Amino acid sequence: MTTDTSMPGARAPVPDLLDVAPEVAVALAAGRPVVALESTILSHGMPWPRNLETARSVESRIRAEGAVPATIAVLGGRILVGVDEAGLEHLARADGIAKVSRRDLGAVIAAGGDGATTVAGTMLCAHMAGIEVFVTGGLGGVHRRAEETFDISADLEELARTPVTVVSAGAKAILDLPKTLEVLETRGVPVVGWATDSFPAFYCRTSGLPVAHRIEGAEDGAALIRAHRAIGGAGIVVAHPIPEAAALPEDEVEAAIGRALEEAAAAGIAGREVTPYLLDRLVEITGGRSLDANVALVEANATAGARLAGALARQTAGAPLAAPATT
Repeated sequence: MTTDTSMPGARAPVPDLLDVAPEVAVALAAGRPVVALESTILSHGMPWPRNLETARSVESRIRAEGAVPATIAVLGGRILVGVDEAGLEHLARADGIAKVSRRDLGAVIAAGGDGATTVAGTMLCAHMAGIEVFVTGGLGGVHRRAEETFDISADLEELARTPVTVVSAGAKAILDLPKTLEVLETRGVPVVGWATDSFPAFYCRTSGLPVAHRIEGAEDGAALIRAHRAIGGAGIVVAHPIPEAAALPEDEVEAAIGRALEEAAAAGIAGREVTPYLLDRLVEITGGRSLDANVALVEANATAGARLAGALARQTAGAPLAAPATT
């Protein structure tokens, strides 16, 4: 397979280690909308059986909008773009599934292992397959006290280098959101609010921090994506707030995070283990309400992302946007 990589956003040739599900491959070849999904939500983000139920619900919502879902994971050393039902259940139930970011992908493939892709890992694989829109719950970012720990998610670097649009409910509330937005600005990543001027805070509809740009819906978003690609831009964050009925009070969330952070520090938990620990503790501290909110926001993001992918497919088919002439 050959691909013209001279155009902005053009993907590299698909390597032999990538297995694209037939439904996904047919949709991509026909220019139909496809939405990428991560797999860490199955293996590391939610407890059984809520993880599998949520994965099925998210895929169903994408199909209801006329798009094709493509959950991405590594199974048996192969990158799967579009995981079948048996694969979803394996990821949801099995122990020892690796958490795979860009740095881990080659090692897991070489070992013939199984891995659930993070935001960064999913973006990379989606781009290799030619998928432009990716739906997740919340971004990784700059962790609190990063000035001491230097703990900054690889998601931010991936957004700066890989031309995939990520629809999320902002960044995870456990992070330092002002610093996260500063890094995204420095790296040239547009942060776009979907019908909002404020950056969402995962469980909460607003962080009180402004977004750089605002869209009113999918058609606006598709036009922005195409213009950003035409100038050679990389990733875009489309910040889609959690539905109002599912949102948690900001003071309750902040108090719960503060308690969980203190417990994590006391237990010596650090690095990539911090996020899953904190999310699990928040479920316990809130009596399960944070998990309900997490499910609601990723389902809403799936609907929005599918509509965005549909608008992008229609606009691309109707009037391709050329790169600007150089002088």
